[in-house]
Amino acid sequence: MKEFPKGFVWGSATSAYQIEGAWNEDGKGPSIWDAFCQIPSKVHLNETGNIACDHYHRFAEDVALMKRMGLKAYRFSIAWTRILPTGKGEINKKGIEFYNDLIDLLLYHDIEPWVTLYHWDLPLALQLEMDGWLNADIADYFAEYADICFQYFGDRVKNWITINEAWVVAILGYGQGVFAPGRTSNVEPYLAGHHLLLAHAKAVDVYRQKYQAQQNGRIGITNNCDWREPLTQNTDDINAAERALEFFLSWFSDPIYKGDYPASMRERLQDRLPTFTPEQQKIIKGSSDFFGLNHYTTMYAAQTKEGQKEVSVYGNGGLSEDQDVDLSVGKDWKLTDMEWAIAPWGCQKLLEWIDRRYDHPEIVITENGCAFPDVLDGREVNDTERIQFVEGYLDACHQAIQNGVNLTGYFLWSFLDNFEWASGYNKQFGLHYIQPDTLRRIPKASADWYAKVIKQNGLL
Repeated sequence: MKEFPKGFVWGSATSAYQIEGAWNEDGKGPSIWDAFCQIPSKVHLNETGNIACDHYHRFAEDVALMKRMGLKAYRFSIAWTRILPTGKGEINKKGIEFYNDLIDLLLYHDIEPWVTLYHWDLPLALQLEMDGWLNADIADYFAEYADICFQYFGDRVKNWITINEAWVVAILGYGQGVFAPGRTSNVEPYLAGHHLLLAHAKAVDVYRQKYQAQQNGRIGITNNCDWREPLTQNTDDINAAERALEFFLSWFSDPIYKGDYPASMRERLQDRLPTFTPEQQKIIKGSSDFFGLNHYTTMYAAQTKEGQKEVSVYGNGGLSEDQDVDLSVGKDWKLTDMEWAIAPWGCQKLLEWIDRRYDHPEIVITENGCAFPDVLDGREVNDTERIQFVEGYLDACHQAIQNGVNLTGYFLWSFLDNFEWASGYNKQFGLHYIQPDTLRRIPKASADWYAKVIKQNGLL
């Protein structure tokens, strides 16, 4: 039996727009995703998160399921517009009440809340009035929103994540236009990314200056990255793989751990990549108490050959023309229902790469998981493929720990099948299966297996 370190955090994760529903109830304002889903053909089958898993009304049932499974931690996001309907100004007390109730119930059942402040659902008013993440002032509004959350919830929440996957916000929202707000550009992603980093840093500064000492919590950011394996051992392909990782993860991690963007980005993007002032560098560098990582898959990376058309891979490649990297998957690699390659060895390599590049930080995997089509057999799901996936990735995590990586937690995505953004509801990502009538039905194999892992490691 493989044992994880004492105190290793086992949890599952969700995000507000994907599960809460109640999109316009109890004073909540509209977000960019509420608007984006109303545009025909932007989302699979024109589906929306208006109801989603109805977690807003049924959170007590969901927390009871977490307790039944033996989860010790639950990562969720707060909907900015449930707290501040227009992104600023008057506080919506009903929103405060909802998250207070959720946090209190989690703690009652000995489940530790991990709270993400921003998981892509920007207040629509801020998008319409000031171009959202393209406006430098957005960082101050985010810090003010974060301040409210620290004030009302920080006495009980001890683990904060400022922003989830800034790469997705920047590339898919402002580069490729497939996520809200649906813009396409080869300049805007880097400006949006810059302001996302400043927003993170300013929120962290507020927490450290006003709350951290008395609340005794910690705060960080979660970035996403897939491993990039050189297609060959040629120098060009090795360099391409490294460059792809830098354009993916180091874009947002280097400023926090090293004080500036990677040299490869500065060289290739030149004046399209903004610069930090000395004052900004001062609050950005060192602004994460842990390294949050969302990881799902692996791809081969090769140097784009002269005359070859660069291919921008949705959800994986970024703006490939800026990198000169061609991405592919192995012909014999098994794929999930999202057509993402299953390659646990890539997870281990990525963890060890982060460990080397950023001088042995504490790493928490805040998302890892897979989508497979679930077929109900009565009230159960034969969940073999998902079990094999998680076992494989946990083996890779364990090996990385044995090799010296300071990995301290693992959160499975997702606790519930949910609204999977532009993919709608057609992908089964969840540890729990949601029927169209929103009845909670547990895939027995997944629930029992996950509970067993937690018990075996003495975490109950």
